[in-house]
Amino acid sequence: MLNVDISNIWGEYTLNDLLSLEKEVFAAHKTLIEGKGPGSDFLGWLKLPVFEETDEMVRIRAAARRIREHSDVFVVVGIGGSYLGPRAAIELVKGQNHNLRGKDPQIFFAGNNLSTRAWQELTALLEGKDFSINIISKSGTTTEPAIATRALKWMLERKYGADEAKKRIFVTTDPAKGALRQMATEEGYETFVIPPDVGGRYSVLTAVGLLPMAVAGMDITEIMFGAASAKRDLEIFSFENPAWLYAAARNLLYRSGKKIEMLCCYEPSFKYMAGWWQQLFGESEGKDGKGIFPAAAEFTADLHSLGQMIQQGERNLFETVVRFAPPRKKTMIEMDWKDLDGLNYLEGKSLDFVEEQAFQGTLQAHTDGGVPVILVQNDEVCDRTLGELFYFFELSCGISAYMLGVNPFNQPGVEFYKRNMFKLLGKPGYTN
Repeated sequence: MLNVDISNIWGEYTLNDLLSLEKEVFAAHKTLIEGKGPGSDFLGWLKLPVFEETDEMVRIRAAARRIREHSDVFVVVGIGGSYLGPRAAIELVKGQNHNLRGKDPQIFFAGNNLSTRAWQELTALLEGKDFSINIISKSGTTTEPAIATRALKWMLERKYGADEAKKRIFVTTDPAKGALRQMATEEGYETFVIPPDVGGRYSVLTAVGLLPMAVAGMDITEIMFGAASAKRDLEIFSFENPAWLYAAARNLLYRSGKKIEMLCCYEPSFKYMAGWWQQLFGESEGKDGKGIFPAAAEFTADLHSLGQMIQQGERNLFETVVRFAPPRKKTMIEMDWKDLDGLNYLEGKSLDFVEEQAFQGTLQAHTDGGVPVILVQNDEVCDRTLGELFYFFELSCGISAYMLGVNPFNQPGVEFYKRNMFKLLGKPGYTN
């Protein structure tokens, strides 16, 4: 089970400061679990983690087997949580270069931007490949994925014919309503459900995330087992609960002027996990003139670009560092008889050892420089750890947002840019 270490936030803060928030954390957690707060009609994600395999999971695994048998490439079409969740999961566990291995289908993502260059690159990569697509959207009318869907559907029909193309289109959408549900019903596509009471940024443990993960060769039963274990372990109503510690510490820091949270990890494959976390917390907390700005950094790489700002810039940020246990297989540093690079002092040391010293040195430098650091410590990266981490952040976010006094499950500000864009595009109903 993961744990949270807040021993590196002390200095101007004391244990009594943290304990003074106990009633607030208790009330926020109770409000969340009992479904009595704002947005309570979007709490379906709390029930998603289960120890037994559901009928939906059985269908997902069967569809994934067919896709893996008949497709060189699997294109996941979606934006926001429909995109960040699946990509975060696959890259963290399978690695950033998973598409180069040749064992599993290549997985590409579309419908998350409006870039002509990105679209042309994708279509070039699909040339000569057998491919299937997964359209993920509750409505089916969001501009970016809708444009990609129209184009990919046409490409499949041209390549395979209308009947065969239908067997290569998989839809994840609302169970009863919306343009995408209507399209799937009329065309006869295989469909999976986004529960109506689960918002996009909390949907990674539905078919939204599970189907792409299964196609990537991940064990979705293990992922769900990890999430269910976390759900069980995080039910504690005390500061023994890691979600309590994280939510309380970040709110304590926010109230003392730390307006930016930088999520850091020493694993390059964590990049899209950080992106998923940014949407989760940014969209849940950033409203009513409130909210901690969620930023992300990759260490040690970004220490050579952001390190100076973190060390000596304005003292308005804190770090949350996600750590994983080292892999069982070690990579050792060998001796070079010339020693022109001066590294022989590391002979016989593992790369993990060097990384650990970089982490410890950075931790000391940043805390000495006035940057509080929260540590989220996990077991080795695997399917089960992934499930735990997803649920931990989701629960922590719900608690933290209620402590902040905002609705964690709406996003009214997202619609403003869309209205302006639709007006400029001349969409019917937006021209005045």
